Amino acid sequence: MKIVVAYSGGLDTSVILQWLKETYQAEMIAFCADVGQAEELDGLEEKALATGATRCQVDDLREEFARDFIFPMIQAGALYEGQYFLGTSIARPLIAKRMIEIAHTHGAKAVAHGATGKGNDQVRFELTTAALAPEIEVIAPWRQERFRKEFPGRAEMIAFAEKHGIPVAARGKESGSMDRILLHISFESGILEDPWFDASAPESRDMYKLSVAPEDAPDQPEYVQLRFEAGNCVAIQLDGERDYTPMGPLEVMECLNRLGGKHGVGRVDMVENRFVGMKSRGVYETPGGAVLHFAHRQMESLTMDREVMHLRDSLIPKYSTLVYNGFWFAPERLALQALVTESQRNITGEVRLKLYKGNIIAAGRRSPVSLYNPHIATMEADPTQAYNQSDATGFIALNALRLKVGARVHSKDDTAS
Repeated sequence: MKIVVAYSGGLDTSVILQWLKETYQAEMIAFCADVGQAEELDGLEEKALATGATRCQVDDLREEFARDFIFPMIQAGALYEGQYFLGTSIARPLIAKRMIEIAHTHGAKAVAHGATGKGNDQVRFELTTAALAPEIEVIAPWRQERFRKEFPGRAEMIAFAEKHGIPVAARGKESGSMDRILLHISFESGILEDPWFDASAPESRDMYKLSVAPEDAPDQPEYVQLRFEAGNCVAIQLDGERDYTPMGPLEVMECLNRLGGKHGVGRVDMVENRFVGMKSRGVYETPGGAVLHFAHRQMESLTMDREVMHLRDSLIPKYSTLVYNGFWFAPERLALQALVTESQRNITGEVRLKLYKGNIIAAGRRSPVSLYNPHIATMEADPTQAYNQSDATGFIALNALRLKVGARVHSKDDTAS
């Protein structure tokens, strides 16, 4: 039997790799997707092989991640529960998709992951597998009673690792867990399980990796301009530069992460509703995603038809929930994406932003296909005569008709009572 296991090199996945090998008498193929973990990937292949894997495959998926997952989600304006930029959520379907491809290549009949039975990631991995390869078995050790009985706590996992010569650096209970990818870094558990704990306090500053605290950001604002074509950022002009620099999706995310992090933007501290039914507290750093999301919205405000915008906006909660809950490859998400893509045809132009101590401030927008007509919108005389203010009289009267009828009917009811 061959099993492809999602492997990060941490305590959990290292123990799981060896446990699966022993329990299933299987050949283990460790897989790690490079979706922006940076230095966390150093030495991973050697460690996986030393832990018991027959082979370890580390694939650089950052460009695909930015192009085919992050950018379409930005076009949709997705924010889960109005705050979360869906960083971890959007990475999981890509990782699962690649695991399935590796399983097919090597003839593996099963894939495995180290997600717990309390979290969202188990759902995301397994719904993706169900949608793309229903014939492949998914093994989730944390949902097996025999695994939980053998490892009721971290001490047992550390002892198992020591017994098998697995080098692991166990984190303290208060440090919690961290997940770094291109779109964000997420922090949860540990001290963060107390929702009253202030994660923005000075003593918490060392926790953050991508951004400085807003109060430590530069005292002078910095401007940046983003050029959009059909809803995607294709070039950036930094403060002090004369021209735009064309960039692909990955370059855009890396550039905006550096810039946003420098000015302390994109930090989110929230209590969210997990798909499995419980509430959890998470802290997120999403500097580049926050800048891109804001700029994209500014571009839409100038170039998107009102009714198209309101229709798309009405679907943001649905779209975001689908991503959060793991339905990226579900037919309803694909159908929504088709509508989003159509809505983005004319989202073209430039946005200028000012970044200052945790704030993203709109500083200008322009477009060759702008729907804003200053001659019509002006408070002065309209030289085009395109808008006749007298027309508003009938417009208001017709919209007021049902309100007047209702008021008269209900006022009679109140009198009768």
